[in-house]
Amino acid sequence: MGRIRVLVVDDHRIFAESLAAALAAEPDVDVSAAGSGAAAQRCLDRAAADGRRYDVLLVDADLGVGPRPPVTLAAVPPPSPSQPRPLEPRDPVLDGLALVERIRAAYPGTRTVVLAERDDPARAARALQAGASGWVAKDCSLSRLLAVVRGVLRDETHLPPALLTGVLRELTAARRHRTESEQLVESLTPREQEVLRCMVAGLGRKAVAERLFLSPHTVRTHMQNVLGKLGVHSTLAAVALARRAGVGPVELLPSAGDVVERRG
Repeated sequence: MGRIRVLVVDDHRIFAESLAAALAAEPDVDVSAAGSGAAAQRCLDRAAADGRRYDVLLVDADLGVGPRPPVTLAAVPPPSPSQPRPLEPRDPVLDGLALVERIRAAYPGTRTVVLAERDDPARAARALQAGASGWVAKDCSLSRLLAVVRGVLRDETHLPPALLTGVLRELTAARRHRTESEQLVESLTPREQEVLRCMVAGLGRKAVAERLFLSPHTVRTHMQNVLGKLGVHSTLAAVALARRAGVGPVELLPSAGDVVERRG
């Protein structure tokens, strides 16, 4: 294995800089740090534009949730003044699990490991579903963290042993809920499924009516039927259930300004 390029993404400045400095002392590790999800995306985009890529992202599980008590990784020295690891300025909030999901979609070759302050089987399961390859305590030893980094590059999945049972239970329950959601969606008529896909795309009643060439009154009836058959009481709940069932948004049509008329 050659050099490993690591990006630490954490809005705890002292922790992120300390961890980056400690990792940089490893002879086979190149490391950078970003203070937000948006800053991390810029780092990834710049690396891709230069024909490079990050191998592993270490992402704070609580990225973007606001001020928290300082956390120190075990055995990590403070950053050396001679090796500053500047973080980028704060950006619009993108939480840790949302960042993991975006990275999986945009950079499938990059592994992500979530750094957490506490054991949480439900969130660890969601992290794995989002595409993370590991969930590691922030107060673990540096040697443990390095073992995880090298392990995920061998396509291993790393979880603390104490979380395994809880995570498996959460993943099994999620699969069961998905199956139930799929059955509910299948109970809809083809037209109602089309309306649901429009709802997933964020279209309002008027936009759905224009899209499907229906009257707003008819769309309202279809939406009420969708909510009733899915057993929910709001559009947001219907969209959440649809996403669990794997229902994607309807493809949005180009606006009039985007349409170029071709005549030959």
